[in-house]
Amino acid sequence: MIGAGLRRAEPADVRLRRAAELAAADLPALLAEAERVAATVAQGVHGRRRRGAGETFWEYRRWTHEDDAASVDWRRSARGDELYVRENEWEAANTVWLWRDGRPSMDWRSDDRLPTKRNRAAVLMIALAVLLNRAGERCAVMGEGPPGRGAPGLDRAARALALTDAGPEKLSPAAVSRHGRIALASDFLEPPEIWQQRLTALADRNASGVMIQVVDPAEEEFPYDGRTLFEAPSGRDELLIGRAEAVADEYRERFAAHRAALADVARRADWMFLTHRTDTPAASALLALHQALGREG
Repeated sequence: MIGAGLRRAEPADVRLRRAAELAAADLPALLAEAERVAATVAQGVHGRRRRGAGETFWEYRRWTHEDDAASVDWRRSARGDELYVRENEWEAANTVWLWRDGRPSMDWRSDDRLPTKRNRAAVLMIALAVLLNRAGERCAVMGEGPPGRGAPGLDRAARALALTDAGPEKLSPAAVSRHGRIALASDFLEPPEIWQQRLTALADRNASGVMIQVVDPAEEEFPYDGRTLFEAPSGRDELLIGRAEAVADEYRERFAAHRAALADVARRADWMFLTHRTDTPAASALLALHQALGREG
């Protein structure tokens, strides 16, 4: 019967969220690392939740002689015979801001058996949000609203990471909390000088983080030969090469030089630079991302 085995397609955000959570569930080593970071990194810019300067309620504690009278929470104290002080959660640096490039170049793949760069980047960022959420961290998608925690915050971040077509216009320093940590996923094909300007602007907020370059294996290996037509992602430009193999060595050298320049830009900004190919497991990249964000600033 026609249509007998067909199922209604899942929305893109649900499918990517499912893939991300499966990736996280298969990574006991990564989860152990997340717990270790949450337990030990308290002085760095990306640590576990703790009391300190902030606006989110943390807990009440008994008043001591070291506290001044203005610190007393009189409403809570009125319930009994003790004086209590309201303490808030330390929020100076426990927010992680995520961005996944949504420009046309990210929709490309060299083989139908591979994920697009866009989808792989989305899975990585959503999986990272899952792990951060499990560790009690706050996360947000740059330019897509304030940070959140728990299921509502995770759902909002996952939807934005799966569906948005946002480009670098979302990388506004004003959208990032001071001392925040940032994870950027892109193919980073623009000139390194442009990314240097963007990281410099983010540094004005004392923000730091990690760049992960997501590439298709063909972009790195250039496996083409013979007469080959190359089209720009926008579809407006194209280049015909009679013998593609003749330019392969030069292409690989330029690609490697571009990557090295990006790594240097990240290093000078005190960021981490990672690379990931779409023909390799997402788990290893997710582990590297989590470790990079957990390093001490």
